[in-house]
Amino acid sequence: MAESEFRESTRGRVIGQRVLRPREQVEERLRVAILSGELKTGDMLPPEAELARQFNVSRTTVREALRSLTTQRLIHKVPGSRGGNFVQLIDHHSLGTAVIDSVHNLLTLGSIDFAEVAEMRQHLEIPAVRLAATNRSPEDVQRLRDIVNRQKTASVDDPEVPKLDEQFHTLIAQASGNRVLASFVAALHHETEPVHYLDLSPEVGRTTVRQHKSIVDAIAAQDPNAAEDAIIRHLTYLRKHLARHVQR
Repeated sequence: MAESEFRESTRGRVIGQRVLRPREQVEERLRVAILSGELKTGDMLPPEAELARQFNVSRTTVREALRSLTTQRLIHKVPGSRGGNFVQLIDHHSLGTAVIDSVHNLLTLGSIDFAEVAEMRQHLEIPAVRLAATNRSPEDVQRLRDIVNRQKTASVDDPEVPKLDEQFHTLIAQASGNRVLASFVAALHHETEPVHYLDLSPEVGRTTVRQHKSIVDAIAAQDPNAAEDAIIRHLTYLRKHLARHVQR
């Protein structure tokens, strides 16, 4: 084959790949070991010196890789003579924590604003309540009723009110049976905490409790359409009062 023909036949073929730096190689190998289950939740990684020996890299390189894995919440460091680097629990709760941290950082930096987060949460709560009406257990309904009963007796200035509201919406999302959806709703609600941005007059408090009861009644009746209608009325009401508060 002539040289020109060889060049033509190999043109456009990709035979190379990005060469990883030592730190990236260590990080990637450990990540694969964790995600594949080779390293399990709670396992302690070998000491930095031993990892450096195994990978044939410096301890500084190992330390940088471990720092990156900590940021990704794949491992956590326990200080002290009996401490070390341990594999972090990875489940849907970890997803929610990661979302909370990411959204909080973006809000703090001004990369996104409160209205965007609140709007996204409200959009997710509609499919969540429909799924909850379909998939809820009797225990889910009882827990939701218990929260509404506690809200009925709480005064508007009770410091427990924001937490009860967060628990109410989080429990609905959990009752959906979709853990990813539940993680996102809980995380976004935690970061926006709409009750903190409302003028919680006694009338607003009473209306909110009545709306919560209507939502629970629809979930208990396993009526997705009624549940959707009820939560839309509730979210629309909150958004209206929130807008008035923000404009002041």
